Amino acid sequence: METKFFETQAGSISRSLETEDAITFIKETFPKLLAQKLNLRRVTAPLIVESGLGINDDLNGIEKPVSFTASAIGKPIEIVQSLAKWKRLTLSHLKLQPGQGIYTDMNALRPDEVPDAIHSIYVDQWDWEKCITAADRTVDYFQKTVNEIYAAILEMEILVAKHIGGITPELPKSIHFVHSAEVESMYPNLTTRERENALCKQFGAVCIEGIGYPLSDGKPSDGRAPDYDDWSTPRPDGYRGLNGDILVWHKPLGIALELSSMGIRVDSAALMLQLQMQGLEHRSKLHYHSMLLNGKLQQSIGGGIGQSRLCMFLLRKVHIAQVQASVWPEGQG
Repeated sequence: METKFFETQAGSISRSLETEDAITFIKETFPKLLAQKLNLRRVTAPLIVESGLGINDDLNGIEKPVSFTASAIGKPIEIVQSLAKWKRLTLSHLKLQPGQGIYTDMNALRPDEVPDAIHSIYVDQWDWEKCITAADRTVDYFQKTVNEIYAAILEMEILVAKHIGGITPELPKSIHFVHSAEVESMYPNLTTRERENALCKQFGAVCIEGIGYPLSDGKPSDGRAPDYDDWSTPRPDGYRGLNGDILVWHKPLGIALELSSMGIRVDSAALMLQLQMQGLEHRSKLHYHSMLLNGKLQQSIGGGIGQSRLCMFLLRKVHIAQVQASVWPEGQG
């Protein structure tokens, strides 16, 4: 379907003034809805962080950030890949209390990303983080938070339909929860992406939980770094993990479109277990990790919601370049 699109568009994707206005409407409206649902306040986020402190997001653990040395500073600096760990540090610096949180406009570069219809090396997200108590580290609390985020997405879709011609709300009233191990047993002969497509086509919107913990074949359904989401803590239902991805069925492309990755963050026990499982125990000596292990960071839940992804879904676009300005391989963008 993507190839056919590029052929019919002669490799050129442009954004009309109407589309730009619609993007502005979504980007100005949705974070307010999100902040209301989750009790968040906006903070300013960095584009760069100091190297070697363990603050930058390692994503799947193998992606290398863009780095450089500023002549006036004399220290290695990295452009962020996301703000998963920076946000948790910020909660502690701001001395926020359980139930209070922050959000920010995150702009990042992921040079190892392979651009296609839904991926770009430039990433824009609403990154958010919220203080919780140790008692909140449960599946119920995670699902409650997912439902609040989904309610904001539902409301945004209705507002877009009212303001923009040709858009009809299509999301289901509720999101369907399922663990990645359940998904594996439901579709044992399908790949991870095929499983996501089958689920989203059936339910319209799903939250796949436990992303990062190995399945029966010894591999996770998708990669997760060991030091932010908790994907290993045992649950009452016998599964593992207090995190998940929010995906919706995107009719124009006929695919499951991931809008958000989120989770209850690791405590000291989960951090050490996940570092050991990935053979990364040496990270425990880094600044961020040692603070967490020494009890100096808040318990929290957090995640990111793709700005361009949400715009792409709400405006029924078939390529992320239709809602984002970036650099693309020849024949794209």
